[in-house]
Amino acid sequence: MAIILHIDTATDYAGVCLSKDGELIAKEEDTNQKNHASFLQTAIQSVFQKSNHTLASIDAVAVTGGPGSYTGIRVGLSSAKGICYALNKPLIILNTLQVIAASALETIKEKNLVADDHFIIYPMIDARRMEVFGGMYNQNLLSIGQTNSLIIDDSFFNGLNKTEPILFCGNGSFKINQAQINSKQQIINSQHTVNHMIALAENAFSNQGFANLAYAEPFYVKEFYNTQQLALKSEKIL
Repeated sequence: MAIILHIDTATDYAGVCLSKDGELIAKEEDTNQKNHASFLQTAIQSVFQKSNHTLASIDAVAVTGGPGSYTGIRVGLSSAKGICYALNKPLIILNTLQVIAASALETIKEKNLVADDHFIIYPMIDARRMEVFGGMYNQNLLSIGQTNSLIIDDSFFNGLNKTEPILFCGNGSFKINQAQINSKQQIINSQHTVNHMIALAENAFSNQGFANLAYAEPFYVKEFYNTQQLALKSEKIL
């Protein structure tokens, strides 16, 4: 067990919390995606003030490394790496989709939404138009497929398992039309928070699932699209 600082700025939601022995002891949240950079440092200071702990007392830092907002991922990961470098503490990087899946699993259990022993959780993050970042997880939150950039169209649904229950979740799942899914498929209205990082980070810490600080990079899934760089390239061509 450990004291872990958790940072999640990968989506339109942002949260910072401190946990001890797997239990939440202090938390700050923000839902303004444009405010994540200014929110983060103040939030980190606040959780330590609330908990009466110091930054030096932590055993590790956990962060959502993507997929999600390009800017949000960079903000969270750079702050987490900076703290780990300064304090010589291990870094834990979690897949944002797994954290979203953890939230959905909590809702599934609370509301008893699935009668089957086996089911698939399919978290999705909005990625403009009908595109999402998505991946599949089993009922134990283990990945059973690659994280991909996907287009929500008929071909996507035609490729899904028709016999096993699939539960879609995350802000990308709202792009799904109810008419596109069958009786074995559901859309789960759940919202992940930084709390849902705690159990996953504790498990990673126990198994020494640490990232290499020197080489840890954001998990964007697809190449970062920079309109300014594109404009410069166009000018050179002309």
